[in-house]
Amino acid sequence: MSTGFFKVPRPINEPVKLYLPGSSERKEVLNTYKKMIQKKIEIPMYINGKDVKSDKTTTVSPPHDHKNIVAKYYLANESHVNQAISTALDAKENWENMSWENRAGIFLRAAELIAGPYRSKINAATMIGQSKTIHQAEIDAACELIDFLRFNVQYITDIYSNQPDSDPDAWNRVEYRPLEGFVYAVTPFNFTAIAGNLAASMAMLGNVVVWKPSDSQVYSAKILIDVYKEAGLPDGVINVVFGDPEMISNKVLESRDFAGLHFTGSTVVFNSFWKKIGANISNYKTYPKIVGETGGKDFILAHKSANPKEVSTAITRGAFEFQGQKCSAASRGYISKSIWNSVKANLIEDLKSINMGSPDDLSNFMTAVIHENSFDKIAKYIDNAKADSKVQVIAGGSYNKSKGYFIEPTVLVVKDPNYVTMREEIFGPVITIYVYDDNDFDKTLDLIDSSTKYALTGAVLSKDRNVIEKVTKALRNAAGNFYVNDKPTGAVVGKQPFGGARASGTNDKAGSMLNLLRWVSPRLIKETFVTPTDYRYPFLDKD
Repeated sequence: MSTGFFKVPRPINEPVKLYLPGSSERKEVLNTYKKMIQKKIEIPMYINGKDVKSDKTTTVSPPHDHKNIVAKYYLANESHVNQAISTALDAKENWENMSWENRAGIFLRAAELIAGPYRSKINAATMIGQSKTIHQAEIDAACELIDFLRFNVQYITDIYSNQPDSDPDAWNRVEYRPLEGFVYAVTPFNFTAIAGNLAASMAMLGNVVVWKPSDSQVYSAKILIDVYKEAGLPDGVINVVFGDPEMISNKVLESRDFAGLHFTGSTVVFNSFWKKIGANISNYKTYPKIVGETGGKDFILAHKSANPKEVSTAITRGAFEFQGQKCSAASRGYISKSIWNSVKANLIEDLKSINMGSPDDLSNFMTAVIHENSFDKIAKYIDNAKADSKVQVIAGGSYNKSKGYFIEPTVLVVKDPNYVTMREEIFGPVITIYVYDDNDFDKTLDLIDSSTKYALTGAVLSKDRNVIEKVTKALRNAAGNFYVNDKPTGAVVGKQPFGGARASGTNDKAGSMLNLLRWVSPRLIKETFVTPTDYRYPFLDKD
C-alpha cells in the first residue's frame, strides 16, 4: 500500500537522434541491423511469462528483401487463446492490487531501456521487419514509444489525483478501478510505438491484456516483449498470441470476461469487431469499452496565398514518408490553380531526387511497402489511373516486386474531384491532386468535407489569417487532427493527441489523458462521519 503521494519523473519528449554520417548512433544501428538480418531467430508466443511454441509456424521476411527469411514464429490455436485469457484473469488480482507507483515504475524502466540498451535493437528490428528508414524507425520505435510510456505515467498520476470536493461531515473520493475482466489489444504493422502502447497503456492502469500484433510486425514485437520482461512486468499481465486474426478474435470476443478492445487498423476490421461485440453483448459481465483508430483519407488544402515550395514539401513529406503507410499520410490534395504550376515544378524536382531501396542504405528516403497484398492493391490503383484518360500521372507510376515490394512515389492529377483515388484509402505512396479554380474555394471546402467517409487528419496552407480561420471552422468535423501550414502527419505525444472521427475511429486521442480514461471504471465512495439517526427532515416540523 502506498504511504505517500508520489511525484513521478517529469516527462520529456525523447530527443530524436539524427544519425549523421560518422556519428556513433549511425554506426551502432547499422552494425545491429547487419547482425540481426544475418541471423534467423525463433519468435514464440508469450503466455504467463513463458515462451510458448506450437506445431504450426510461418516466417518473417523483410519487405525490401522478401526472399530472405529472418525469423520463424509460432501460430496460436484455440487452446493458446484460451490459455492467454485464463492466465490474464489469474494474474488480475495481484496486478490490480499492486500499488500504482510500482506499476508505473515498471513502464518507466521500460522507457529507459528503450532509450538506452534496446534503442538500436528496436530500431533495427523495425527497419528489417517493417522496412522503415532509420529516421522513421527512430521517431517511431524509439522516441514515440518512450514518450508514450513516460507521459502515460504522468497522465495516470493526474487521473488518480482528480478528486471531487468534500464537506466537513462527509468525505467523497473516486477510485479509478481497472476494468472488470481482461482487455484485448489488436495492433497494426506500421508503428512499433502503437503496438507497444496499446497493450501497455491499459496495463498501466491495472488491466490484464491479451495482445494480438499484426503478422507484419511480429519481428519488432519480439523486442517489445523482451523489454517488458526485463522491466519486470509480472507474468500473465500482457499475453501475446500470433496467428489467425479471425480465430483469435472470435475466441476473445466469446469470453464472458471480455471487457474492452483497444484497436488500430482498418475501418472494415473495426466495424466487424463492433458487430461481433454487439451480437455478444448479453453474454458479457459488463459493457465493453471499444476504442479504435482506423482509416484515413487525409488532405492538404493549398490556398492561393500559400508558398508553393512549402506546399510541395508538405506533399512530399506528408505523402511519401514511410511509403505513405501511415493512417495520417496525405493522400489527396486540393491546390489553387494560381500556384499549381509552381507547386508542380517543385514537386517533380523533389521527387527526382528521392532515393528508394533498402533501409540499411541511409541515403534512401523510401523503402518497400509492407507485403505483396499491399503491393498488388496499390499497383492496381496506379494501373487503373494510367488507363483513365481523365487522370494524368505527373510523377512515378512504376513498381517492381522482384526483390522487394517497391513502388515509386506517384502523383496523380484528376479532373474529377470524386475520382476513386480521391475517396478511397490506398495506404501507399500515391497522392491524388485536384486543381481548383481560385473562385471555387468555398465549393472546394464542401468537397473536402463530403468526398470521403474518413475524418482523421488534414492540413491547410495559407498566408491569409482570415482564410485559415474560415477553413478551420468549415472543416471542423473533417479531421480530428488539423494542421495549419504543415503536413498532416507527425503527431507528438504530449503535444498533439492523435485520433479522428467518422470512419476514422472513436477519436479517443492516443498520447493524452483522454485515451487512458477509457480503461478505468470509476467508483465513487462517500463516507459520512456522523450518520443520521432520525428519518425526519426539518420541513416536517409543524408551524
